[in-house]
Amino acid sequence: MRTRPERRPIRTLDEQLVNRIAAGEVVERPAAALKELIENALDAGAVRIEVEVAMGGRRLIRVRDDGIGMTREDALNALQRHATSKIAADADLNRILTLGFRGEALPSIASVSRMEILTRAFEEDTGTHIVLEGGEIKSVEEVGAPIGTTITVRDLFYNVPARLKFLKTVPTELGHIVETVTRYAFAYPDVSFRLVHERQELIFTPGNGDLLTAVASIWGRETVQGMVERWTTSATGSAFGVSSRRRIRRAPRASINIFM
Repeated sequence: MRTRPERRPIRTLDEQLVNRIAAGEVVERPAAALKELIENALDAGAVRIEVEVAMGGRRLIRVRDDGIGMTREDALNALQRHATSKIAADADLNRILTLGFRGEALPSIASVSRMEILTRAFEEDTGTHIVLEGGEIKSVEEVGAPIGTTITVRDLFYNVPARLKFLKTVPTELGHIVETVTRYAFAYPDVSFRLVHERQELIFTPGNGDLLTAVASIWGRETVQGMVERWTTSATGSAFGVSSRRRIRRAPRASINIFM
């Protein structure tokens, strides 16, 4: 026979705890954190995105972009849950034109890592440097900085051991990171992507707007030879892509990339 549980009061959770719980939904592995940071960079209008990782992203994830950057006020607001510049009213949900809009990713990632934000808005002369640990702001300084944003994430899940133990080996986690950068490089051939792991450059695309060049930069020129560009249109929209010759074989997940 079940025993009656002790009654406990229902109360609002502490903001830090809420962010750590949300991180489990938003950030299940380093590649997921990287995905969110890349999407923020793209939404900021970046044309160059540099990614540096160490230990498969567990020890370090750094994303540097040349987008519009943030003011001090915006940078601090971005660390608040559900703070976003991408929607403001219910009606905006019907016309979302950005990759992200919920305002959860940055505070969630910050809550389970040691994070630094270096950013400078294009209209300002100086930048802002913010240091956080476990989501708690340790320092905010006015500094010299290039236009754009650099977010550094160290020791992911250092304060959530249960999540940390589910991470796979370094090669496995790095494989997910390479796949993530590859997908965005193909989806945005007009943006230059660079991925470095432990000082070794793994990916570089020139960002010249040509999809075949982006594919060749990552998968090699031999793969691109004989590829065919394909267009299709309908009453509901249009699609563009490239496909390879039949004799070129790759693992299914590595060979099919679809972006809506």
